[in-house]
Amino acid sequence: MDAETLEIRTIEVTPNAAGDASTLPDLLAQVPADERITRVGGDGAYDTSKCRAAIAARGADAVIPMRRGGQPWTTDAPGVDARNETLRAMKRLGRTIWKEWSGYHRRSLIETKMRCFKLLGERVASRSFDRQITELKVRAAVLNCFSQIATPHTIRVA
Repeated sequence: MDAETLEIRTIEVTPNAAGDASTLPDLLAQVPADERITRVGGDGAYDTSKCRAAIAARGADAVIPMRRGGQPWTTDAPGVDARNETLRAMKRLGRTIWKEWSGYHRRSLIETKMRCFKLLGERVASRSFDRQITELKVRAAVLNCFSQIATPHTIRVA
């Protein structure tokens, strides 16, 4: 989701057994390579080497808090240095100040938008998995249209 426009940019539908972190590389791959991604945010579940590597490959900053009791990574892989720097900042500033400083709370806007997505229906009507995916993508498109219609445009009048 684009945090500026609150537009749903990508969607990945998975079975219940799949975790959120395992889908992040696929979500990032859905954004065209010529479009710049500046920041990727998520909760502590996304604090994995696979997610960090996918974010680093797109040249984006990861705004992901460490899990409680997180330790520095010693491997030499993409995104490790940024993660270890985040860990040092969280230890130095504290978790609450780090969240303010990093813009982590921007996620609350996205969580609110996901609540709106769920208001369009908690369940899917389709029975086959392929049709469920289509149904959810249609819901996302409808919600994007609602967002464009309802977004105020402020113009300064002199």
